[in-house]
Amino acid sequence: MARAAPGATVMTALAPTIEAFFTQRLAVQRDASPHTVAAYRDTLRLLFVFAHNRTGTPPSRLDVGDIDATLVAAFLTHLETERHNSVSTRNARLTAIHSLFRYAALQHPEHAESIQRVLAIPAKRHQQKLVCFLTREEIDALLSAPDNRTWFGRRDHTLLTLAVQTGLRVSELTRLVRHDIHLGAGPYVRCHGKGRKDRATPLSAHTVTTLTTWLHEYNCGPTDPVFPTPRGRPLSTDAVAWLLTKHAATAARHCPSLNDKHLTPHILRHTAAMQLLHSGADISVIA
Repeated sequence: MARAAPGATVMTALAPTIEAFFTQRLAVQRDASPHTVAAYRDTLRLLFVFAHNRTGTPPSRLDVGDIDATLVAAFLTHLETERHNSVSTRNARLTAIHSLFRYAALQHPEHAESIQRVLAIPAKRHQQKLVCFLTREEIDALLSAPDNRTWFGRRDHTLLTLAVQTGLRVSELTRLVRHDIHLGAGPYVRCHGKGRKDRATPLSAHTVTTLTTWLHEYNCGPTDPVFPTPRGRPLSTDAVAWLLTKHAATAARHCPSLNDKHLTPHILRHTAAMQLLHSGADISVIA
């Protein structure tokens, strides 16, 4: 076998496997969402940096057999003890690693034993926190918090109204465009959500009135975002989280019970589900 020239880059089996995992397994076979691809990418980046720090081997020189169960277990411990990740985050990182190694098992049977040991690492059991939700009084206080004398306030009020009533995910809210909103007979909002599933959610009379007023003022085109920045671009998920925190602080002045709740967009989603449950909707319908 010819030796590589001094200073030449040596291609290991891991590099093409990772490339094929993203371009073939995730993109083609699983049609994974950009969010999933980004999450898996970030996990592997953290893993390879950890492996380099632990073994001294540059990521470009790592081979399939170098990422063994001992190293992966140490990486998971590192996430919890040094990066202070939650157990849920730790388990999500492990899911990404397992996905890569299930693919690698088909490509590299010569590493079957090492790969199987990695796949045998279990998710860590933990007690899940109870997700809180807003009471009717807290909802009213939150929806009254934006200043409707300003363009930003009217936009935020409409966004929060839609979020509380429909339970859309924050990513779904930020991706909404004008032709996703149907305000005629049988009003509904259409979205392309998690798992690449399309769904239509009915709108209440109050939400229809709020959306009608906002869209009349905004006067956007069919493919324009429903909730834009001043430059007409879609709000980011971070921006929605920020404005929710801002308005929650204002609402807490009039509704002190909000001080005991750390409001996130997911709590608005849970609130919508609880409203449906209290109104007598079937759990399967809510799901």
